[in-house]
Amino acid sequence: MAGSFLARPVLPRRSGAAVAFAATLAGLVAASGVLAAQSKGPDSVADIAEKVLDAVVNISTSQTVASQRSVPMPQLPPGSPFEEFFEEFFKRKEGEGTPNQNRGSRRVSSLGSGFVVDPSGIIVTNNHVIADADEIFANFNDGSKLKADVIGRDSKTDLAVLRVKSDKPLKAVGFGDSEKLRVGDWVMAIGNPFGLGGSLTVGVVSARNRDINAGPYDNFIQTDAAINRGNSGGPLFNMQGEVVGVNTAIISPSGGSIGIGFSVPSKTVVAVIGQLREFGETRRGWIGVRIQQVDDQIAETLGLGRARGALVAGVTDNGPAAKAGIQSGDVIVKFDGRDIREMRDLPRAVADTAVGKASDIVVVRKGKEQTLKITLGRLEDGEKIEQASLQKPQEAPKQESATRKLLGAEFAAMSNDLRKRFKIKDTVKGIVVVSVEPGSTLADAQVKAGDVIVDVQGDVIANPADLSKKFEVLKRAGKKSALLLLSNAEGEQRFVPVTIP
Repeated sequence: MAGSFLARPVLPRRSGAAVAFAATLAGLVAASGVLAAQSKGPDSVADIAEKVLDAVVNISTSQTVASQRSVPMPQLPPGSPFEEFFEEFFKRKEGEGTPNQNRGSRRVSSLGSGFVVDPSGIIVTNNHVIADADEIFANFNDGSKLKADVIGRDSKTDLAVLRVKSDKPLKAVGFGDSEKLRVGDWVMAIGNPFGLGGSLTVGVVSARNRDINAGPYDNFIQTDAAINRGNSGGPLFNMQGEVVGVNTAIISPSGGSIGIGFSVPSKTVVAVIGQLREFGETRRGWIGVRIQQVDDQIAETLGLGRARGALVAGVTDNGPAAKAGIQSGDVIVKFDGRDIREMRDLPRAVADTAVGKASDIVVVRKGKEQTLKITLGRLEDGEKIEQASLQKPQEAPKQESATRKLLGAEFAAMSNDLRKRFKIKDTVKGIVVVSVEPGSTLADAQVKAGDVIVDVQGDVIANPADLSKKFEVLKRAGKKSALLLLSNAEGEQRFVPVTIP
C-alpha cells in the first residue's frame, strides 16, 4: 500500500553466513552492554564504607614555631632616643596573644588522615602529616580523641607509624595486594579533606608505577578518586575493603583535586611499617653505587644494543659494590634474580632485599655480561660512609698550566686557583671545564663551567692532553662516540656521551 509502513520490520531470508554474522553482532552488542554497565562503576560502596569507616582517623597536630614580626621595626640612627622605646614596644606586641605562650613564638596546627591497622592502637599515616609536631592526636569517627606517640617514621617513602592507648580494642583494617591492581579497577579513598572530617570518594586506578620525583623509591598508584589537602595519610581501598595504598600527593595548580592523586602501594607500606614497628626505623639494603639512567646514546656507546639497566657512575670506597668488584661504567642489568629494566628499578630491588644477604648481580662490562656476588650492607650505615668519603681529601692530580679547547669547551688541569674559583671540593679530581660555548656538544649535555671530567671510557684524565690522546685512541679503534664521567663541584658524578671530534 503506497504511503503505508509496517509496525515492525520484516527481514529477508538469510544465508548461513548471514546467520553467523548476526549471531556475532548480537554477541558484540551484549558485550558492549556489559561494558557500558561496568563503566558506570559500582552501584554502591555503602556496605564497604560501613565496614571500614570507623578505622579511618583524622590526625591533628600542633607545634611551636618562632613568630615573625608582621611589621618590621623602623631603622633608626645609632644612639637615637627612640631606639629603646620602639624595641620595648615591639617586644610587648610579640608577647601579646596567648597568655601561656612563650614570647616570640606561636602555636600552629595542621590536619591530615590516618588509619588503624591493629586493634591495640597502631595507626599508619604520612610522615609529612606529623613532621616536627609537638603534639599529635587521633580523632575517631565516634567523636573520641586520643593522644598519639610516634613509633617510627620514614622520610624516603613518607610513611609514619603512631600508637594510641585505648580502653577498648579499636576497629582496624587489613592490607590487600597492590600488585593485583589493574588500571581501571575501582578504588575508594577516605580521609579528612580541608578539615571537614571523614569524607569518601570513589574513582579508578588511572596508572601504576608512577615516578613523581618524590623520593628514591617512587612507585605510586595514580587514581582519579578525589584526594585533597587533608587526605594525606588516609587509606585507598579496593572493592573488598582492603587497603591497597596510602594517599600521599596530588598534582593541582589550585590545591584542590583535579583527578590526579597518588598513593604509596600497600606492598611498599607493609614492608616499611613492619620495620618501623619492630625496630623504630627502617633497615634497607645498600650496595654503595651512584647510578644514572641509560639512554639510547649511552647504550650505543657501551655496546648494550638497547637502553636498559642502571649505569654505575660511581662506587663507594670499601662498600659492598667495591668489594664485589663492580666498577664505574658497569651497567647493572639484573639484581637478586630481578631484571633491572631502568635505573629506578635498582634502588627498589636493593631496598627490598634483606641486609646481609648474598645476592647475584649481573653487570655488562665492555659489552659482555658478568655475574658477581654481592653481600648487602645497610642503607642507613652506608649513607654515613658515603658522607665521610666525600670529606676525605685525595691526592691532587698532576697539574698542567696550559688549557685546551675541545667539544666547544675549554679545559684546564686542576689547580688551587680553579678549586677556589669554582668552589670545587678537595675530593674531586680530573680536568676542569673552564668555559662552554653556547650551542656546543657539551652545552647541549648541560655541562657547565666548574664541572670536572674525571675519566673517559674508564681511563683517568689528569690533564687536557690526556683527553686529546684518549680521543685519538678511540678514533683509531673505530669508535664514533665516547662516555665522559663528569663530576660537579660537590662531587656528584654522572656520565655524558659525546661524539668524538
